[in-house]
Amino acid sequence: MVLCLGRGIVTNQRIRMNLSKSKFVAGHQCLKRLYLQIHEPDVAGEADEKTQAVMEQGHEVGRWAQKMFPGGLLIEAGHEELDKALTQTKEAMPNKHLPAVFEGAFVYDKILARVDILKRLPRDRWRLVEVKSSNSLKDYHLYDVAIQRHILEGCGFRVIPCLMHLNREYVYDGKQYDLKKLFVVHDLTDETKAIEKEVKDLIREERKVLARGTPPDIEPGSQCMNPYTCEFYGHCNKPLPMDHVENLPGLSAKNLEKLAALGIESIAGIPKDFPLTDRQRRAWECAKTGKPWFGKGLKKALADLRYPLYFMDFETLGVALPRYAGMSPYDQIPFQWSVHVQRKPAADLEHFEFLPEEDVDPRLAFVMALCPVLGKKGSIIAYNSGFESGCLESLAEWFPKYRNEITDIQKRLWDLLPVMRDHVYHSAFCGSFSLKSVLPALVPEMSYDGMEVAEGNDAGLAWEKMVHSKVGSAERKRLREALLTYCKQDTLAMVRLLNVLRTA
Repeated sequence: MVLCLGRGIVTNQRIRMNLSKSKFVAGHQCLKRLYLQIHEPDVAGEADEKTQAVMEQGHEVGRWAQKMFPGGLLIEAGHEELDKALTQTKEAMPNKHLPAVFEGAFVYDKILARVDILKRLPRDRWRLVEVKSSNSLKDYHLYDVAIQRHILEGCGFRVIPCLMHLNREYVYDGKQYDLKKLFVVHDLTDETKAIEKEVKDLIREERKVLARGTPPDIEPGSQCMNPYTCEFYGHCNKPLPMDHVENLPGLSAKNLEKLAALGIESIAGIPKDFPLTDRQRRAWECAKTGKPWFGKGLKKALADLRYPLYFMDFETLGVALPRYAGMSPYDQIPFQWSVHVQRKPAADLEHFEFLPEEDVDPRLAFVMALCPVLGKKGSIIAYNSGFESGCLESLAEWFPKYRNEITDIQKRLWDLLPVMRDHVYHSAFCGSFSLKSVLPALVPEMSYDGMEVAEGNDAGLAWEKMVHSKVGSAERKRLREALLTYCKQDTLAMVRLLNVLRTA
């Protein structure tokens, strides 16, 4: 183990580290999260495929960021080889032939940091670069950079602390990334200086918490999902009964505190004179009566529908690094659609679908197959149609030849989500109006439970695996069937929900 001391590095001094850069940042989000990471890591939920995909995406962005600094040396020793990483860093830093060091390991005040990029500057200075796969600078990034500045300066290095992230305005030409335009770099010297005392105070507070025999008593709240979903979310947030007050739609933290102060946990137990929004009052009435609520304006809302009816759903994949020509960081790749068609009342349903099987740009084929299916007239029903409209707008920008047809489709979109929000409530919604919540409540025979692909994130990951990984033909076929089943379920769900609303 090595210990940074002043401007030198002392070797062979065994020290017990109780913090690292990542754990410090975890403690900034929630001190209980930090405590559990150190003392009770086994109670964390397992990282799912989505989390793993996000992490790998971050690693990929990091690898491209390193290409901005040619000739740099990567400290390859992993976290399980800390002694080796520290030794390699110690040897690399004085070598003036190295313009940059990647993943350098440093310890100061018993805090470890692996620094993404250190760029050598004149006059014995370094540019400290923290790389993020986001497309903007976030407030919480400051603490990530500030703790690294604290450690590096404690080790005696003069640094200019910076953060590098993807440039949302960059447009990929489909050939080669222009790295100087792909990334944006912010000098955070002033910002990290301004929170220097706060960082030191937090270090002391974190160590006090870690020295305790029990985790801090912190109630679940917004910190459970902000800025990241905590790996201990399931441990701290136990399942609530359906009639719990937290399942009131749109309940503010202030009103939740008021209800807690009154000792009220059940929606039905809320006093009649307690201030609630109209939507919350409907949930209260449903809890009282045990019956679903359908508003008087429902039939009028449905009267705008015009046959033929098209029930449409898109699936997309969001990637940090633009993959095809014309795309920018975090543009969605539309890769799948499903459309159920009912030509006239009581007519049999027709079903159409699109899902490419090969690793090729799906966008043009997507729109070319979609336009003829949707025809020239009739309502196009979607659930949260703003999503589909946004995808269509991107397609029109990428392929101007289809602008007129796409604009016509956008004009015919009819959104089922606001109709549900304004005119329907069922206690089983548990405050959510997502399709996955309302469908089993109103159409009990239909559910997403047990489906291999059961939500949009699952779909994107499944398609990515199907076309971009080395899976066998049987696995590829299984993934394709799961994707087709899921997207078809989404459009059929809207058919069934509309039938329920029309007979309510």
